[in-house]
Amino acid sequence: MPFYMCECFFRANLFIKEHKIHVTFHGRDQFLREYRELLQEKGCSNPEEHVQELEEEVLRRQKLQEESWKRRQLVASKYTQLNPHIFSLQASFLDPKFQELVSFVQDAGHDSNALISQVQSHQSRIYSFPVFTHDFCHQLLQEVVNFEESPLPKGRPNTMNQYGINLGELGFDDFITTLREDYLSHLTRLLYPDWGGDALDSHKAFIVTYKEGMDVDLGYHYDNAEVTLNISLNEDYSDGDLYFGPLRTETSSCRLGYSHQLGRGLLHLGQQLHGALPITEGTRYNLIIWMRSSRVRNRLCPMCDQEPSLVPVKHGFGDGFTVQTVNVCSAS
Repeated sequence: MPFYMCECFFRANLFIKEHKIHVTFHGRDQFLREYRELLQEKGCSNPEEHVQELEEEVLRRQKLQEESWKRRQLVASKYTQLNPHIFSLQASFLDPKFQELVSFVQDAGHDSNALISQVQSHQSRIYSFPVFTHDFCHQLLQEVVNFEESPLPKGRPNTMNQYGINLGELGFDDFITTLREDYLSHLTRLLYPDWGGDALDSHKAFIVTYKEGMDVDLGYHYDNAEVTLNISLNEDYSDGDLYFGPLRTETSSCRLGYSHQLGRGLLHLGQQLHGALPITEGTRYNLIIWMRSSRVRNRLCPMCDQEPSLVPVKHGFGDGFTVQTVNVCSAS
């Protein structure tokens, strides 16, 4: 099945990290007209200084799909895997409690309330549970560091994080697909059926790295996903807690803090506003999986709140959009 992107990706939600705001960019004049006052309120004395970086980001996004595919091909041919066996998901990588949880919900008769009773439930439909064994986290982190230290090119994990890697480019797409289809989908179909949790058909998976001198925190935002899973891969760092607010369409002022635990996953709606506080020591690595439902996003792009204007991609999942078709055999 071919996947697509929404055209808004090339112009909307560009992040100015220095001032922690997202902007839409259609050129210098539009940008200064719409954002000069806001940027000045945030302490920017010369908003025009951001024009060049935004132009470069638009160009990067326009080339992103093709450049990512080139990197993927280069890695496949040139990269020497440190732990080759971890590139295919094995049950032994999964925490026994996670396997029990999935088996529990596969049994007939268990509903969302029964599932919620088996996980740690936080406010606003946020849940946490063990996913990976500590040993697997260690092996995956070894692989990530080995790749980071290689001379091969790396793409940014997403538009906000500067440091980390796209796991698809490293060769983990089959791993993540198996995890999503054979394990996570059994949980999401009960927890988030109203957000496509019962019809997740694509993903984007990446590692984010937080370290002094690099990214140390992450601004308040929502994800380009219907459901997000965030798994901690290490413990040798200080601070860096997550914090959550309401869904971006809500006006509630609720706030929730969350401290990561090794191998444990935090599951939440992509539209849940959240951010990461600064780490103060060490390096933090997290595996993030954005899971997407074309059934949901084909109706409304979560990034521009419009009917998506589809742009085809040659390879991969794009941003999870598909072309909706009509079954002519059943049409009257």
